[in-house]
Amino acid sequence: MTRAWNNPLRDPRDKRLPRIAGPSSLVIFGVTGDLARKKLMPAIYDLAHRGLLPAGFSLVGFARRDWEHQDFGELVHDSVKEHARTPFKESVWNRLAEGIRFVQGTFDDDDAFDRLAQTVKDLDAERGTGGNTAFYLSIPPSAFPVVTKQLARSGLADASDDTWRRVVIEKPFGRDLKSAKELNEIVNDVFPEESVFRIDHYLGKETVQNLLALRFANQLFEPIWNANYVDHVQITMAEDIGLGGRAGYYDGIGAARDVIQNHLLQLLALTAMEEPVSFAPRALRAEKVKVLSATKPLGPLDETTARGQYAGGWQGGMKVPGLLQEGGFAKDSTTETYAAVTLEVQNRRWAGVPFYLRTGKRLGRRVTEIAVVFKRAPHLPFDSTSTEELGQNALVIRVQPDEGITLRFGSKVPGTTMEVRDVTMDFGYGHAFTESSPEAYERLILDVLLGEPSLFPVNEEVELSWEILDPILAHWAKKGAPEAYPPGSWGPPSADEMLERTGRNWRRP
Repeated sequence: MTRAWNNPLRDPRDKRLPRIAGPSSLVIFGVTGDLARKKLMPAIYDLAHRGLLPAGFSLVGFARRDWEHQDFGELVHDSVKEHARTPFKESVWNRLAEGIRFVQGTFDDDDAFDRLAQTVKDLDAERGTGGNTAFYLSIPPSAFPVVTKQLARSGLADASDDTWRRVVIEKPFGRDLKSAKELNEIVNDVFPEESVFRIDHYLGKETVQNLLALRFANQLFEPIWNANYVDHVQITMAEDIGLGGRAGYYDGIGAARDVIQNHLLQLLALTAMEEPVSFAPRALRAEKVKVLSATKPLGPLDETTARGQYAGGWQGGMKVPGLLQEGGFAKDSTTETYAAVTLEVQNRRWAGVPFYLRTGKRLGRRVTEIAVVFKRAPHLPFDSTSTEELGQNALVIRVQPDEGITLRFGSKVPGTTMEVRDVTMDFGYGHAFTESSPEAYERLILDVLLGEPSLFPVNEEVELSWEILDPILAHWAKKGAPEAYPPGSWGPPSADEMLERTGRNWRRP
């Protein structure tokens, strides 16, 4: 039986992450980057602190820096103390530190990968990792081919009958359909598809998973979750920060490739999918694939899409630069920082219901939400003046921040006259549950070690997403520069016009 760190201290009532990973190790490429320091290593500590990792779990960092094991251990220590969700405990840290190793080298260095292979082998002998290793590629996609080939050449990708080797890939999964297919072929040449885990951290968020519970655990919503009652759906991911320091990644990528192709289309699939026969990975993925196969851009694209680029100005009492003034961006960059698209799901449940997806930087506030907006009542037996302030019913799933669900409906205003006005009922995770939700990367890293692939898109989902987005990107490529919008706003005027043409308006969260 596998003993876990700190397991006696784990609350037996905590059923959110009850399964403990078996013997295993994790190798992180790109271990000095922001993602590893701010998310991955703190998540590993949090899992250890919660008693969900095996006693012999080992962490190996691979990077160019000329470090010793203790130097890397210090980096992990500092990252954990600064960013971990759970309290820092020396006893937990000391056990984790015993399995920390570092290998110095570059991706094209055969000797470095041979040293890495020996390090993994030594850890298995010393700490009983069972020959099970996951490789986390927290690196640019351009480096995937050389790293996967090195893993194959050095034997690191080879698994025996009773061991496993898995690879974890961070987005972006290509930059269009052609490159995504090439990337999938490169990875699948080395790792079988069941051993490939494509991380979309939004799918690890508690509220996103609660969307499935909301729909399929309750009789209340499913009967009206269709085109007979739903007017439209808005899926928003807005950020109030700019792109300073991210030019190397973002320039030439843009908001649509960065967010819509993965995060927002996955949220659309979960919102629109049919009930799976079970929540087994194969069944869940089958329903998502059906939805993505039926999803198409709604035209004409000049009227049903919008893109923008934030200009300089004032936001939150501070003067901020526009994208073209941010360091590292070309002065004539046509990279969009705002993207909005109109999609339709061409099946019986959703025919005629537009899905509006939008994302942007330097917008009014940081928020991610799914808003299901219902049709107006077919008949209102009130005077027109009684319902002047009545809008449409809406169910809003708040993914971040302030995770929860809001239901908007009409209610009579107290008084002697009949006046109906919108009110809201609000469910907040922080109010309903005393325990805090695990971070998305905690859930996803544990799922990798457990071999639980439900929350990870397969290559078919990735390729279908690019099939949806590619026509829009090709159309925008012919249009020149994106439309400017002021910081702190909700995007360019063309985005508002996109909905106003059909008598609708964007929500202002």
